[in-house]
Amino acid sequence: MNFIKKQWSNILFGAFIVLMIIPQTRMPIQVFIQQFVSFSPSEIDKKDRNILTEYQWNLATLASEKINLSQSEGKVVLINFWATWCPPCVAEMPELQELYDAYGDRVDFYFITNEKPETVNFFLDKKGYDLPVYIQIEPSPNVLESSSLPTTYLISKSGEIVMRKTGAASWNSDSVHEVLDGLLAE
Repeated sequence: MNFIKKQWSNILFGAFIVLMIIPQTRMPIQVFIQQFVSFSPSEIDKKDRNILTEYQWNLATLASEKINLSQSEGKVVLINFWATWCPPCVAEMPELQELYDAYGDRVDFYFITNEKPETVNFFLDKKGYDLPVYIQIEPSPNVLESSSLPTTYLISKSGEIVMRKTGAASWNSDSVHEVLDGLLAE
């Protein structure tokens, strides 16, 4: 018993390492940690904002129907690049679903992935999400390029990239709602 009292932190650390090695427990632990450390994204200073000028970008729905981002020109748009295997992506999905539930009728949402539709549909069904997910079938416009997942862009009606966040974020926050409400009022 004395050994356990002296070594409890080492035992706990060892158990944590073992749980991180096991695939079935690694993902939930990583998602929990990401959710715990996620903060609300911040607005980009006006002088530092890029402008999306090229809206010609072909995507496909999970049912293989072709769409084009040009249908959202002149609207407030949120674009999220993600994957089902990405712990930070999975960590921010509950808040993105809540944001979509609150603004989906006024903001155009695009959840972009390169995964197979079957994989994505299984994930969405399992989690109970009804997000508008699209498959990237051609490269994104240059100002939307990122090599990291997740990466999320909030774009104004005039094409200004108002927010750009790489990594998990708390998207259903008061500050994001305030920015969205301001963009919608423009």
